[in-house]
Amino acid sequence: MAARTVAGVGIGPVMPTPSHTHLVLIPSYNPGPKVYDTVMEALRSWLPVWVVVDGSRDGTAEGLLDMMKEHPGLSVIVLPDNRGKGAAVLAGLGAARQQGYTHLLCLDSDGQHPTDLIPEFMQASRAHPEAMVLGVPLFDSGAPRARVYGRRLSNLCVDLETMGRHIGDSLFGFRVYPVEPLYQVMTRHRAMRRFDFDPEAAVRLVWQGVPTINIPAPVRYFTKSEGGISHFRYARDNVLLTKMHLRLLAGLLWRLPRLIKKAWS
Repeated sequence: MAARTVAGVGIGPVMPTPSHTHLVLIPSYNPGPKVYDTVMEALRSWLPVWVVVDGSRDGTAEGLLDMMKEHPGLSVIVLPDNRGKGAAVLAGLGAARQQGYTHLLCLDSDGQHPTDLIPEFMQASRAHPEAMVLGVPLFDSGAPRARVYGRRLSNLCVDLETMGRHIGDSLFGFRVYPVEPLYQVMTRHRAMRRFDFDPEAAVRLVWQGVPTINIPAPVRYFTKSEGGISHFRYARDNVLLTKMHLRLLAGLLWRLPRLIKKAWS
C-alpha cells in the first residue's frame, strides 16, 4: 500500500491499532492550518482521534470534515457556536462516555503539544487507569515570559487549593483524564467551560480522590510567521482565572477537614 497525502501532509501505510478504551480529543477554535498538521501527527500516534470544532469560522471545520472522509480513525464534532475550551471538551466527553470509552487524552489543536508522546501518556494511563496523567511543560526559548510567570502564580494557587497534592502544572492541557470522574465533576459545576477548564478540572478531580501522574513534556510556542495563533487574552483570561482561584479557595475551606484527614492517612 502506498503512502497517502492529505492536506499536504504524507501519512504512511502503517497505522496504530484502534483503541476501544482510550481516545485523543482535540478541542479546536479558529486554529488556522496548523490544525491539519496536529491532527495528522496525532493519527500517526494513536487511533481514534476526535476533533471538537468549537464554532470555528476560519474554514477549518470544512477542512477537518474532508479529512474525516479519508481517515476512518478520525471523527469530527462541529458545535454551531463558540462555547469555550471546557465546553468543547464536555461535548466530546459526553459522546465518548456514550460510546464506552474510559479515558481521553486532551491535546491542543495549535501544534504546541508533543504528539509523539501520546503513546507514552496512554501507556501510563493503562497502567494506572484510576489516575489522571498530567503533562508538565518543558518550555523552549520562544515561550512568552509573561505566560511562563503567570502560570507559576497559577501553580502556586493550585498547590494551596490541593494542599500540594502533586499537580505538576495547572495550565498545561496535554493530559489523560478518566472519563467518568471528569464527566461527573463537569456536569455538577457550571464553571470550567472556557480557559479555566484545565486548572479547575485538575483541582476538583484531586478533591474527588483521583491520583495524579506527572510526565515532562516539551511545549513549543509558534510565532505568527510560523502559523501560530493564540486566543489567550491577558486581561479577560487573567480575570477569569482570578475568579476561578477565589472560587476554588472558597471551596477548599469547607473541604479542609476531609483533605487534612486524607493527607495524613
